[in-house]
Amino acid sequence: MHATIQFDRFNQMADADCQERIRAARAKLGKKAVLLCHHYQRADVYQHADLTGDSLKLSRLASQTDAEYIIFCGVHFMAEVADIMSKPEQIAILPDLAAGCSMADMANLAKVERCWRELNEVLGDAEAQVTPVTYINSAADLKAFCGERGGIVCTSSNAGTIAQWAFAQREKVLFFPDQHLGRWTGHNLGIPMEEMVVWDPDLEYGGLTPQQIKDAKILLWKGHCSVHQMFQPTHIQRFRQQYPDGLVISHPECSFDVCKASDYVGSTEYIVKAIKEGAPNTRWLVGTELNLVNRLAEEVKPEGKIVQFMAPTVCMCSTMQRIDPQHLAWTLENLAEGKVVNRISVPAHEAPMAKLALDRMLAIS
Repeated sequence: MHATIQFDRFNQMADADCQERIRAARAKLGKKAVLLCHHYQRADVYQHADLTGDSLKLSRLASQTDAEYIIFCGVHFMAEVADIMSKPEQIAILPDLAAGCSMADMANLAKVERCWRELNEVLGDAEAQVTPVTYINSAADLKAFCGERGGIVCTSSNAGTIAQWAFAQREKVLFFPDQHLGRWTGHNLGIPMEEMVVWDPDLEYGGLTPQQIKDAKILLWKGHCSVHQMFQPTHIQRFRQQYPDGLVISHPECSFDVCKASDYVGSTEYIVKAIKEGAPNTRWLVGTELNLVNRLAEEVKPEGKIVQFMAPTVCMCSTMQRIDPQHLAWTLENLAEGKVVNRISVPAHEAPMAKLALDRMLAIS
């Protein structure tokens, strides 16, 4: 058995040395490893990607490869999805286990189960009246929770289609963990704001009265993305005053007021596509993660397009930033030596139900 190469010796290593070692280890591994990089990944890691995209697209692509190792340069829930969707013999790896997602952490199984018990008390039989819908940005046990209860997973690009399916099953939806995506989705389906109430998991009955729960069409979990909540309507107003012909595009994890003030709202894949296919010499204000915006700005510059980041302050996905050249070099060198580090393995009692919720989504969308 090969001994694990300890991370300590990589911790202080210069980026340039790491890049060299990443390339050497990858050459040694060949087709045994596939490297996935999410759109929000930092440039010094993103440059090594075999496949790029949003979390679901990457997991689906990886499962179609013959690679033994799926190295996910993203965050924890993404590597979990890769593990669920890949072949049994494939191994999912996250170069730094500290790369989590603050939004995903805002809904945990204990709190969601308590919410479900309280909904049962108020509604009689929650399962007959409420479809649980979890955003893909959530832990595997929450996907399994939805799978077990006739629920489903959604992404930012298919949330509308999934919500329509959910309402066709039952009259209400419990949507977690991102309230903003849920609210924007409901708004697009014509649901009045007063029928979309926020469930605060730290308060009894979500801080709602029994009547509010009974009247609600969508129960929105009190969760959000720390990056997307930085964007404000004032940023858009300032941009429009300066550039009246400019275009504004935002991710639906932004607040309702930001989405409402934007010209276009959509997933990361949608944002990339819209700007790349946009007319030459256009100017765009973009409400999503900084690494993606900077990369996109460089890519479309030759067409005279100007792409600006929405917030005046720098805000990037700090947890995804944890996957740096040092962690990637360490992971790859261990694999090249025959040692798997930081394997992400969804427990056997959760994986089938989580997969069921994901498969329902894929069948519909």
